[in-house]
Amino acid sequence: MSEHRTGAPGQVKEVTSLANPLVKDIKALALKKFRDQQNAFMAEGLKLVIDALDLGWSIKTLVFAKAGLGNPTIEKVAARTVAAGGTVLEVSEKVLSAITRRDNPQMVVGVFSQRYLPLKDVRPRDGDVWVALDRVRDPGNLGTVIRTVDAVGAKGIILVGETTDPFSVETVRATMGSVFAVPVARATTEAFLAWRKGFPGLVAGTHLKGAVDYRSVDFSGRPVLLLMGNEQQGLPDSLAESCDRLLRIPQAGRADSLNLAVATGVMLFEIRRGALTLGAEGNA
Repeated sequence: MSEHRTGAPGQVKEVTSLANPLVKDIKALALKKFRDQQNAFMAEGLKLVIDALDLGWSIKTLVFAKAGLGNPTIEKVAARTVAAGGTVLEVSEKVLSAITRRDNPQMVVGVFSQRYLPLKDVRPRDGDVWVALDRVRDPGNLGTVIRTVDAVGAKGIILVGETTDPFSVETVRATMGSVFAVPVARATTEAFLAWRKGFPGLVAGTHLKGAVDYRSVDFSGRPVLLLMGNEQQGLPDSLAESCDRLLRIPQAGRADSLNLAVATGVMLFEIRRGALTLGAEGNA
């Protein structure tokens, strides 16, 4: 990596000590307080870092293991980081394990600036699908929903009320990189309800008291907002009343409800069934 050292003196730093202030700052990103203070978050893995750079995310720091020296793909990412004004840290495996809290860490970690989409900029058009999640608590659920939104070609997610952090390490891991492809907005319940009044399409929520089978609704030809409730309590009355349709997913077994991420996935694929050419055309 000598060309990067000479091309950008001081930009590539070799770090072997856990006491290094740069390492301490990155380790602190495990806590929401410090993520918010630094307006930053961590993503693990070379593919994720490349995807994020390709999608225009702002990289603050690239961390890579010494074993990555000489890897042309890693060197290219390091050069892109320096060109973007970021810092590159070449670290020992001990430091990388401490940063990721993993015994067998990925060889590359990127620290990126957080990015939220302002709610006022969510302007759905015909065929667009958005998902609103009320007080989602579990980072695995949120990450899986973000990944599913990406997979079905929905437009983005609106987090309503006090939710888990989309930029936590656990959430980012569960998105498998989709955190960089899916716009995320956030709003208080009051701000969301005010915005919803101007929503130009169908607002559908799932509810245990929903009278309509989710498979019987025509979702095509208009924007759709899918509103999903909290894991424990479902949709509160204020949000349920804002829905045009309250839907249910019939269950045949003893369980009376589905996991939030699974239910959201079932709904999204049904909503997109008419709009997406899944099947033969999609596999052509």
